[in-house]
Amino acid sequence: MDRTEKREFVASLAAVFAETSFVLVAQNKGLTVADVSDLRRRMRAAGATYKVAKNRLATLALEGTRFDGVKPLLKGPTALAWSKDPVAVAKTAVEFAKTNDKFVVLGGALGTQTLNAEGVKALAELPSLETLRAQLVGLIQTPATRIAGVLQAPGGQVARVLSAYAKKDEAQAA
Repeated sequence: MDRTEKREFVASLAAVFAETSFVLVAQNKGLTVADVSDLRRRMRAAGATYKVAKNRLATLALEGTRFDGVKPLLKGPTALAWSKDPVAVAKTAVEFAKTNDKFVVLGGALGTQTLNAEGVKALAELPSLETLRAQLVGLIQTPATRIAGVLQAPGGQVARVLSAYAKKDEAQAA
């Protein structure tokens, strides 16, 4: 890379860090091309981006962002992953690390909060943003369904009582 390419790369990474909510740092020492391709495919499916970057360039891109706390993690062969949904990145990385011992999650940053590897694993155990939204909608809909059921019940009971009286009168007339 020449200097202009490096400047463009740092600028693009800094722009990404300004927009995202979570950055994960992982060690990718000894991963094969097939392993990295598989990880990138999984990250893409989860709505995340995985990139191997020179530590010096990543450090320059992190300067002045809320993810400054991950700079000490950038030692050795590292890779960065990011997404607007922090749980998706963490889940994908932790699941991949379970199946591939050469991929090690070093830590990350959620906004201004720096997380160690255990913090990222704890984040991976949370439900995804879409699941949380679905649960919230379910909670909102449940009371309305119950209210509708309670309001319909007395009307149904009155109708059954009237129907029973009508059948009783028919039976007496016959």
